[in-house]
Amino acid sequence: MVSREEMGSWLEGTPVGTTSRGARLGLPADGPGSMARIGRRIGALCVDWACCLVVSVAFFHGNPTATLLVFLAENVLLVGTAGFTLGHLLLGLRVRRMLPGVPDGPPGPLRGLYRALLLCLVIPAIVWDADGRGLHDRISGTAIVRR
Repeated sequence: MVSREEMGSWLEGTPVGTTSRGARLGLPADGPGSMARIGRRIGALCVDWACCLVVSVAFFHGNPTATLLVFLAENVLLVGTAGFTLGHLLLGLRVRRMLPGVPDGPPGPLRGLYRALLLCLVIPAIVWDADGRGLHDRISGTAIVRR
């Protein structure tokens, strides 16, 4: 019979020899510049969606398509130029480029556009890699990190 010590347990934490989230990207394990946790990311998404819903109700009578288009525009403009949306700003997050040989900074308008388009498709945003980056971030060469 196999003992509990030989099997290990999920309660013991990560297995020995594994790296922290974002370590393969050269990011610190915690603190500023580390990969953002899922709770903050979902919170930022809720803040952004609520703001876009308010705009949609005020100008487009709450049309769901208009809400999605306002969300798309917010992400393209703010993430592409400043590196964060209102929700990211309030929750201490930012989107940074993760391209080798390219300095840290906002993703830029084109990269912000296809990142936002993939985010609006939902599925690429909920498929993550071992570092916690969504597929939309991997494709666009970005990552959501703590400020």
